[in-house]
Amino acid sequence: MKAKKRRKESRRVIRDYDMADTSTMIDSSRPLKFVDLGLRLPDIPPTQVISIRLPSRLLNELKAISSERDIPYQALIKLLLSESVSHYKRRSSF
Repeated sequence: MKAKKRRKESRRVIRDYDMADTSTMIDSSRPLKFVDLGLRLPDIPPTQVISIRLPSRLLNELKAISSERDIPYQALIKLLLSESVSHYKRRSSF
């Protein structure tokens, strides 16, 4: 019950801030951290940066396809990898 009341109070405070000029409440000499705001970043980032070497011809084909679909080529690569992994999992489950 207390948690529900705290959430309701928190929403009220947020609405109050939305209605008022809060720029005077910001102390630039003491920047806030995520912990100060009650936030925590995930231990494992949702994405990771990798490096992979692809043949130039393949990369050019991927870029052409992504241009046709009007999406970034890296998003296309992620989409194709995801579809391939899903397909592989379905096939290997038989």
